[in-house]
Amino acid sequence: MLATLLLSTLLSVSADTTDHSRQIDEVVVVSSRTEGRKRSVKGALASIEEHLAQLSKVHLVRRGSYASEAIVNNMSTERLSTTIDGMKIFYACTDKMDPVTSYVESGNLQSISLNSGLDGNPQSTGNIGGSIDLKLRKVGFNNKPFAVNFSSGIESNGLLQVYGADASLSTHRFYTNFGTFFRKAGCYRAGDNQEIPFSQFQKVNGFANLGYRLSERNILESTLIYDLATHVGYPALTMDVAKAEGFISSISYRHEFDHTLLSSIETKLYYNHIIHEMDDTHRPNVQIHMDMPGRSTTAGLYSIVYLRNARHDASFNYDLFFNRRFADMTMYPGEAKPMYMVTWPDVHTWNTGIAFRDVVSLSSTQYLNISTKWAYQAQRINNQEGFDALQVFFPAMKKLNTQIVGRIAASYAWRPDSWNLSIGAGWGSRAPTVTEAYGYYLNNTFDKYDYIGNPLLKNESAIELNAAVNFVPKKFYRGWGGSIGLEANSFFFRNYIVGQFERRLSVMTVGAEGVKVYANIHDARIVNASLHASVALPKLGETLVRWNGQLSYALGTDNKGDYLPFIAPWGVTTAVDVSIKNFSAQLQFKGDSRQKHYATKYGETLTQGYGIVNLNAQYHFVLRKVAFTLRAGVENLLDKYYSTYSDWNKLPQKGRNIYVNLSVGL
Repeated sequence: MLATLLLSTLLSVSADTTDHSRQIDEVVVVSSRTEGRKRSVKGALASIEEHLAQLSKVHLVRRGSYASEAIVNNMSTERLSTTIDGMKIFYACTDKMDPVTSYVESGNLQSISLNSGLDGNPQSTGNIGGSIDLKLRKVGFNNKPFAVNFSSGIESNGLLQVYGADASLSTHRFYTNFGTFFRKAGCYRAGDNQEIPFSQFQKVNGFANLGYRLSERNILESTLIYDLATHVGYPALTMDVAKAEGFISSISYRHEFDHTLLSSIETKLYYNHIIHEMDDTHRPNVQIHMDMPGRSTTAGLYSIVYLRNARHDASFNYDLFFNRRFADMTMYPGEAKPMYMVTWPDVHTWNTGIAFRDVVSLSSTQYLNISTKWAYQAQRINNQEGFDALQVFFPAMKKLNTQIVGRIAASYAWRPDSWNLSIGAGWGSRAPTVTEAYGYYLNNTFDKYDYIGNPLLKNESAIELNAAVNFVPKKFYRGWGGSIGLEANSFFFRNYIVGQFERRLSVMTVGAEGVKVYANIHDARIVNASLHASVALPKLGETLVRWNGQLSYALGTDNKGDYLPFIAPWGVTTAVDVSIKNFSAQLQFKGDSRQKHYATKYGETLTQGYGIVNLNAQYHFVLRKVAFTLRAGVENLLDKYYSTYSDWNKLPQKGRNIYVNLSVGL
């Protein structure tokens, strides 16, 4: 225990050791316009989930082969903030079948940035575990006057087909890039060649980005995204999705200063609307058919001022958003009269806050990063039927509830020569989510319990401690290169929010084992640690060979010492990369140990360990001024049958999967 506590005081360091700021901990690059950092082996044809999986602190909760839910630092959606170009968006499904990341496609994405823990981006709120921002791909001014890109790919397992096309125009005064992306997959097969029914999906995504220079230092930009997923199967759940539809829009104004301190100011207005409709009409042996639609509408703005000089890199941010969420359920019990129930009682949320960040250069090797945000939130129930239903359990509840939430974090980094050492701490709080506060008889198929929200919940808070040490020698023995690093963080919660047994209540869902009501428990804790290393062999002609590996560990317990759910076991990833001119290849092994610390109290069961091998290659060439990139690979080369700790209800992963994709740029 002492060793764990000592390790938990170590700090996680920025993945980019050349950046003086901890503003971004990790970045996955999607578009080829940006070089370096991590990149998916499938390129822009990879799904958003495959790009997210490149981030070392991210795991995925998989309920099917579409729209997996991201976990950061072993914390799920409730303790994370996810934005698209700084825009707040909230899912519309009470079962979290449509995370925010599902409404963007790789063809319109520049990169995915991750802030670990409480040091979030300025627009994030309630980000105890971390914040994810999906940065859209905007061609920008003074780029290629005209460009067209086509891409297509196919995968053998489930016959996934991917097609995309986009075009761009760019001058000094104006730019636009627009395109469309289409994905369609049938049911996939697990490692024993067993078909997984209801794992199909279909999706189309269209987007347009525009920019106009009003004058040399005054710029207008706008974004439009339309995303439609249909016939989406969720084999780990009892229901599928007939339609998940998203409309996302924004317009922003940016002024760039010619000033020794003021750098720029940007103001963005945005609006998005999400429609989600669950469907069980294609499932056999349905005892009671149900319709479960959900709606989420968000409108907001933010204004951020950047200030920079020789010692400071600072920003001030003000943001405001309004979100409305409503969900209901109609049950059709055979010949009996349909039964109706409100599950999200038309909750209106107003949130406004201010944020400040400053990266101070104390010297050429020492940096201090300070960030803080405080927000006021008001929530009101606007559906009388939903209010009356909840008031039966909570007579003291009111239609209007207000909270103040905030966070503050600081870190110190010392970077002498080839070393990078850092240490930091933070405190933050979050308000209960709509589900935690106002959800009504929402069935959780993971632990087989119906859940009821609690409008009297206190805000949850946490203290984060983190530290890291990295060694990246500038010169190594006879041309060899490499790095090694250790990083860790720990979170100590107060008023941790989790479902608690309530034996006095009766179930609503057929087959449910009981009812849980969300409640605050006194405390909980989560510890994460990882060791990573890489070795680069001396360059031999045009040949480069590099090995990298990572070993990770996590532990989470509640106030009674019981294990928390969805905490990763020991994990390992190792890979060898070879590149020769325009050709590159990678052999990768990844796996988890047997999950001994599973949360029986919260519905988890033992997950066996596994290990899989992946192989991929890429070749880039230019023919008559047309650029071609050909990628091919095999996932799960040995056709292993396995599930990970975060696969909902032990849903098996794909068996052997061969893929080929081609991208063409004109």
